[in-house]
Amino acid sequence: MLLFVEQILNGLQLGIFLFLVAAGLTLIFGIMGLINLAHGSLFMIGAYVAATVTAWTGSFVAGLLAALPAAALAGVVIEFVVMRRLYDRDHLDQVLATFGLILFINEAVTMIWGRTPLFLNVPDALKGSVEIIPGVPYPVYRIAIIAAGILVALILWAVITRTRAGMLIRAGSTNREMVAALGVDIALLYTALFAAGAVFAGFAGAMAGPLVSVQVGMGEQILILAFVTIVIGGIGSIRGALIGSLLVGLVDTLGRAFVPDLLKLFLPPAEADGIGAGLSSMMVYLLMALVLIIRPSGLFPTASGAR
Repeated sequence: MLLFVEQILNGLQLGIFLFLVAAGLTLIFGIMGLINLAHGSLFMIGAYVAATVTAWTGSFVAGLLAALPAAALAGVVIEFVVMRRLYDRDHLDQVLATFGLILFINEAVTMIWGRTPLFLNVPDALKGSVEIIPGVPYPVYRIAIIAAGILVALILWAVITRTRAGMLIRAGSTNREMVAALGVDIALLYTALFAAGAVFAGFAGAMAGPLVSVQVGMGEQILILAFVTIVIGGIGSIRGALIGSLLVGLVDTLGRAFVPDLLKLFLPPAEADGIGAGLSSMMVYLLMALVLIIRPSGLFPTASGAR
């Protein structure tokens, strides 16, 4: 029971990471109609900048604060130089161009930081564990990640549903030509959206630094899960991105923790470990297939903008 509670919390933490990446991705995909495979590279840039500035200053907060504008600037440059030329192209062109961008950014990062992974320590203020329930200690840093992700989700919901900028985002996703005809600078709106998505990804990368090694290509794996998330949740839906992220995080974490042990009830241990490892890595894709069979547009499809 105690292990189950711990894995639930780990799944929530993974889900929050996925939401921070998927929130920007679903806005860009749902509103711009742009498939951006390079979104995970912004996650990587945030992690590298956070690690570097933290090493220079000795302050994780300084590293985190530096990662946000760095990711935003990288997003603006990518949007201005590359993405603007892809809005009117078909999805195959977008996939090919942004895949090439992944390779370019990976090589650029290698030239700047080298191939040796960087490591971040958990900040002193967030070291240690607390007991969520008696007998279940859980790292304070992971709790901070969950709390920060929930706060970001609430802020994003308020911006999308309660502000003029959110109104323009929702309107632009419904009929961008009409919004442009009313005098809104669509190009500027798209740049701002891309920068906002980059900030979320950079924030997730910076927060991931103390948990994983910061290395070239670290954004690709989380990008795959982020795409699965927005397909499950519904393209263009912030609510769908949040629910989908939590579902994917929980299914992936619980599957890896318990599927091999469950199979040992029916199979020899060696076979159970082998089959369980493969099956647990497939769980999120089986979940996606099941959702698409039942709801082909995702759990929270939206035809009228980001919700």
